Amino acid sequence: MPKAITVENLSKAYQIGDFGTGTISRDIERFIARVRGKEDPYLRIGETNDRAVKGDSDIVWVLKDLNFDIEQGDAVGIIGRNGAGKSTLLKVLSRITSPTSGSIKVCGRIASLLEVGTGFHPELTGRENIYLNGAILGMRKAEIKRRFDEIVAFSGVERYIDTPVKRYSSGMYVRLAFAVAAHLESEILIVDEVLAVGDAEFQKKCLGKMSDVNHGEGKTVLFVSHNLSAIKSLCNKGVVLNNGLLYTHGAIDKCFDGYAGLYVDRTNKQHFIDNFPLSGEFSLNHFSFNKNAYTQNEKVKINIDIATGSENTVTGLAILIYNNYDVRVGILDLRKLELNKLNDHANAKLEIEVDSLPLISGTYSIGLFIDSRSYSGNFLNLLNIKIEASPHELKYPDSALGYLKPTFSGKITHE
Repeated sequence: MPKAITVENLSKAYQIGDFGTGTISRDIERFIARVRGKEDPYLRIGETNDRAVKGDSDIVWVLKDLNFDIEQGDAVGIIGRNGAGKSTLLKVLSRITSPTSGSIKVCGRIASLLEVGTGFHPELTGRENIYLNGAILGMRKAEIKRRFDEIVAFSGVERYIDTPVKRYSSGMYVRLAFAVAAHLESEILIVDEVLAVGDAEFQKKCLGKMSDVNHGEGKTVLFVSHNLSAIKSLCNKGVVLNNGLLYTHGAIDKCFDGYAGLYVDRTNKQHFIDNFPLSGEFSLNHFSFNKNAYTQNEKVKINIDIATGSENTVTGLAILIYNNYDVRVGILDLRKLELNKLNDHANAKLEIEVDSLPLISGTYSIGLFIDSRSYSGNFLNLLNIKIEASPHELKYPDSALGYLKPTFSGKITHE
């Protein structure tokens, strides 16, 4: 299979704080080294881009020694935490910024959507910006004109197509920008996290369009998103970045396993927890699921014992479900259980029965969100449960958006 993109020893360094080294002599030394084709002497002391750790150097390697290939027709998900280097990688691949060292070989034209309104001129109308973007991508006017009606129809902003885009909302901006990037005749489509700006209906529409251009038209797609379910539904390959380094790449399932192992606490926990202190007179005496493993259609029983003090009036309570990739996939909003019954300043017991948890097989972390007059908290990883595979295993949904809201019943009693 021919290569769409080849990345060899790619590195990108940035300087933190003021530009320059601080002295003219050092700046001249760096300039002479570049003229002679030698390594910049001040990049030798650069540090890995770990945003959580204070460093000693003002040179940071946002990307460091990346090597991977992307074949034509692949849909590749770029995965990693905030600050891992995902957006910088896409900017280098799109030739918006140049690498500090290493090389990139690209076969074909690239259409990229990296930030809301990238390539748009705010004073020009939507119509004029479509032609401007097409020209930037190397399209002839006749080619753009042939696709124009299709672009406008997909974007859903036909009524405002002759209005300057500076008057567009961020959602309208990204609708038109994505429509242009997806419909113009390029071989590689690069999309960053901008889809988070659009509404759920448009996000689903965009995911469908990216799938169409990948499978139907054979385009190569690079997709960055923190919605890992969306990546799973679209991509067949992945690249995992960790602090600017290439952690793993290849088949998407392999990358997901690598990402989960890198960031998520997979330690086994019991299916109950006792005496969890919260704040002052407010405490969680008991929180449990009736067991630690379920099939997809099995009823689930949950017991919660909360003690509220005189200063704590509970206004919100919810059980949160997170998957192996620390993405929220489910929520049980318990406000319908008349939470005012919790506020009698005594131990309150909640007995909840959930009809089923239609989740794919895997391990899930359970958290409890409590909101009150004097305290609010989001407790992740209180305990873990497993969903076991069944003969009719659920797959990722067509729309990998939003999260599960199971039906449940329950009651509140006091000791």
